[in-house]
Amino acid sequence: MNRKTQVGILGAGPAGLMLSHLLHRAGIASVVLEARDRDYVEQRVRAGVLEQGVVDLLNEAGVGERMQREGLRHEGIELRFGGTGHRIDFPSLTGGRAIMVYGQQEVVKDLIRARLADGGTILFDVANAMPQGFDTGKPSIRYTHAGAEHMLACDFIAGCDGFHGVSRQAIPAGALSAFERTYPFAWLGILAQAPPTHDELIYAYHDHGFALYSMRSPQITRLYLQVAPDADLAAWPDARIWSELHARLETGDGWKLTEGPVLERLLAPMRSFVAEPMRFGRLFLAGDAAHIVPPTGAKGMNLAMADVRTLAHALAGFYATGREDGLAAYSPTCLARIWRAEHFSWWMTSMLHRFPDDDAFGRRLQRSQLEYVTSSRAAAASLAENYVGLPFADLEELPHA
Repeated sequence: MNRKTQVGILGAGPAGLMLSHLLHRAGIASVVLEARDRDYVEQRVRAGVLEQGVVDLLNEAGVGERMQREGLRHEGIELRFGGTGHRIDFPSLTGGRAIMVYGQQEVVKDLIRARLADGGTILFDVANAMPQGFDTGKPSIRYTHAGAEHMLACDFIAGCDGFHGVSRQAIPAGALSAFERTYPFAWLGILAQAPPTHDELIYAYHDHGFALYSMRSPQITRLYLQVAPDADLAAWPDARIWSELHARLETGDGWKLTEGPVLERLLAPMRSFVAEPMRFGRLFLAGDAAHIVPPTGAKGMNLAMADVRTLAHALAGFYATGREDGLAAYSPTCLARIWRAEHFSWWMTSMLHRFPDDDAFGRRLQRSQLEYVTSSRAAAASLAENYVGLPFADLEELPHA
């Protein structure tokens, strides 16, 4: 079966869904193809920190109502080291900007609901998807759905299908440059049914390794421990995890971590990755298909949203005027932001984690950096500015159909 649309989108994560939604608002048709089922994409727990610009984007796009009602606005984070907490106040350092804690899966639910309400096409359980012809004027995507072979003809293809997706792999060898760094540790993360005992995120530097305290709702806590990259989850029973969290997070002022049933556990590798350019012919990469950041800086989903905001504007400009200036500028515009986020994520990671080859000199340097960031307004302002998100590039307003 053959069908046609203007933009074929691979991946129904935040990037693909937001792109489809923004294109719809500009009067541009799209079809979203997703390898997983709807329940999977709506339930997978990933990032949970939204930059100020992404919060504004969701509101402006008409999909922020539930986020505003259920999300948790945070106006700072705490850096803990030496048994003491040090708060970084975002509004006073960034002119009133802040972050929102609202799970990626909730953003996905809101976007799916909006697309279906608008009559959008999202196909789940798609197999064997393969973009082709994107180096010509007639791109298409071949795929299998409901046991039948299909071909989707389109003007452009957006690869929003993640690091392991088919989009980047379909680009000819040698056409992209890959930049990558693998870190010598991983994060062991748990989702616990425990009410938060602190109202903001805590980043802890400790002799045992890094720890992060965060939350997803007034009933659910999200916690992470630095562990070896080849750690065996079976060697980390709940009692050991809670013991390490208590040791790394608690301070001398009497604050105590609240425990609760562990609902989920995962082991997340730490790496940085960037593919350049983010375009080959009429195939555009966005989100994790083009770049990965270590989660310390909370930039993954935020970068994906920035990518598709830029791509939606570029495509809207093309369909409105026939000009390709915006399409040509897509990759360099996005990469400028991506590399800034890569640096910030590397800096946060390097400052807060214990490295296997660290000596006493290296640990003293880390401690000096932490003390500087928490005592200098200029240094704290740099952290805050990057954490809440640099302003988006100025783009003309999307035309509405």
